[in-house]
Amino acid sequence: MLDQLGRPLRDLRISVTDRCNLRCSYCMPREVFGAGFAFLERRELLSFEEITRLARSLAAMGVVKIRLTGGEPLLRRDLERLVEMLAGVEGIADIALTTNGLLLASKARALSDAGLKRVTVSLDALDRQTLSRMSDAPVSPERILEGIDAAANAGLHPVKVNMVVRRGLNDHRVASMAERFRHSGHVLRFIEYMDVGSSNGWRVQDVVPAGEIIAVIEERWPLQELAPMGEGEVASRYRYRDGAGEIGLIRSISKPFCGGCTRLRLSADGKLYTCLFATEGRDVRALLRGGAGEAELDRRLQELWSARADRYSAERGEAPLRLDADASRMAKIEMSYIGG
Repeated sequence: MLDQLGRPLRDLRISVTDRCNLRCSYCMPREVFGAGFAFLERRELLSFEEITRLARSLAAMGVVKIRLTGGEPLLRRDLERLVEMLAGVEGIADIALTTNGLLLASKARALSDAGLKRVTVSLDALDRQTLSRMSDAPVSPERILEGIDAAANAGLHPVKVNMVVRRGLNDHRVASMAERFRHSGHVLRFIEYMDVGSSNGWRVQDVVPAGEIIAVIEERWPLQELAPMGEGEVASRYRYRDGAGEIGLIRSISKPFCGGCTRLRLSADGKLYTCLFATEGRDVRALLRGGAGEAELDRRLQELWSARADRYSAERGEAPLRLDADASRMAKIEMSYIGG
């Protein structure tokens, strides 16, 4: 099944909660997601059975990979049960999880035993002061590193570690992050600060382009670019020439990858989004709870993907970004709602 630009459906990202135990400025700024913010109520969330039913239909249409996200997905109670249910869906070959790592040490083994294959951990710095500035919370980097170790020991190896690089906040920690994960067997990925959502105050001057990040690393450790591992891969891959491992660069700003995007996103309350930068989604919770049969559900899903023509990052990249550019002109869905 192809969309309007000839892109197949291969990946499903499932947000299982809109809640998080951090308030990272690029995702859930505290001034918006503060004490008075109204998060989804339990009854508004899709049940595990509803998620699995939807995944089963989408697997029949080409989905082979599922990634569980949030908010922070490990805040969803009994998440390993959902993993086990999804692992039993015919056609699903890979189930992954993106987490901030704070709860990972205690949950990694159960998730692996349930069928989780891979884990990605967000870690924006190794020193407590910088990490706390990025997350707007008193975060212990040691606790996150313990989660990474636990994941590796549970068989979720190699772990991917994501660092969002924001100028003036943590760009001075690029080299120290690279040094920490060299020889670790894990893959450190640097992410250009993106204009996702409408509340993070994005400005182009806060973006550290991937080329600048590579230059910082190559000043100490020469790199060699690698070929993509598969269809729809979003990260440019590099290996250390001395054999110390691999890094990745996600260049949504400087080198958009819309042309190879094979992802569909499901929010925690049952809306499907065909782009990370979407302004609205298609409600499938009403279908699931309204008695729709399999044929009706399949038809609606096929219509959604077949009509897809999203290429936001590419369109943004076709016009030169001004230094005063910001993300305020579009009411885009927040990243915490659909998991990045």
